[in-house]
Amino acid sequence: MADAAAGIGDAVDDVWAALEGQPRAAEILAAAAAQPVHAYLFCGPRGTGKRTAALAFAAALLGVDSRSRRLALAGRHPDVSIHEPEGRTLRVSEADEIIFEASRSPVEGRIKVIVCDRFHTAEAEAVASLLKTIEEPPPTAVIVLLSEEIPPDHTTVASRCVIVEFDPVPDDDVRRILEREGVNPEGLDDIVVAAAGDVSRARLLVADDGLGARRQAWAAAPARLDGTGATVSTLVDELRGLIDEAQAPLSARQQAESDDLARIEAELGAQRRLRREMDARHRREQRLLRADELRFGLATLADCYRRQMADDRHIQDAVTAINRIRDAHACLVRNPNETLLLQALFLSLPRP
Repeated sequence: MADAAAGIGDAVDDVWAALEGQPRAAEILAAAAAQPVHAYLFCGPRGTGKRTAALAFAAALLGVDSRSRRLALAGRHPDVSIHEPEGRTLRVSEADEIIFEASRSPVEGRIKVIVCDRFHTAEAEAVASLLKTIEEPPPTAVIVLLSEEIPPDHTTVASRCVIVEFDPVPDDDVRRILEREGVNPEGLDDIVVAAAGDVSRARLLVADDGLGARRQAWAAAPARLDGTGATVSTLVDELRGLIDEAQAPLSARQQAESDDLARIEAELGAQRRLRREMDARHRREQRLLRADELRFGLATLADCYRRQMADDRHIQDAVTAINRIRDAHACLVRNPNETLLLQALFLSLPRP
């Protein structure tokens, strides 16, 4: 929720102020808020502002006054319902919760906004369950699906929605956002490159002192390859250790969130649902951070071989290496075993 909360104080009157780097999406949604339809699908990579946009859209739809807009932007309005899978996939039981919520009457106004995050992970049965509600929605509900992509078996639902595309945030915008938030311009180059258009990751990397060392370690990896399994095993252990260390800023943020909830529980009693949701989100964030670090590492490796091509050295070997790195990158969507993935890759790579 950090991204959605950023800038809320300045965004009560302009609900789109917190949605940065997505001017086209903001323009489309601002126009749509005047006469909304029943379902929207926001599609684009993580960290591009889809969740922030969903809350801004809710604020535009529900914000009859400053209080309503502020609550909607923070995701705490009684007529804003946010759902995300606890595990790796959106299950049918979770889809049924969305359907039930859509059937309930609004608490304060004439409509309610239901946000379903990570729709791209929905199991086939969950997609089928949601389809009828998307096709024949209650007149009081606006459903917003957030998805990183549209898998083939999700296209029927997607065809019933207004699709709003979200592109990776341009590097210049990421830099401008961080500088405006007080980040020292020195050292921003590595952060912007590693963020790859993901503003939330960029904010996390600001507190990461080890980013430069990880980049150097990945860049130096090809020169260490000698064709032996022992060298590859050592290299993979070192790189995975650096990824372990990269968890520190996220762990610190998650601990602060856990401490905040503990203080609430001390005053109000156990908050089992909130704690369960927070714990599930924390585990998901940890998995995603490791995947982001692997993507960053693979991109750094590929750059090494691209420089080799630019220098007109062993061009065919470089092309082969880039293709194998691309294949490894594609495997990340299947949550592979990190050690086996990296060992197989490094054993197949030629030295630059």
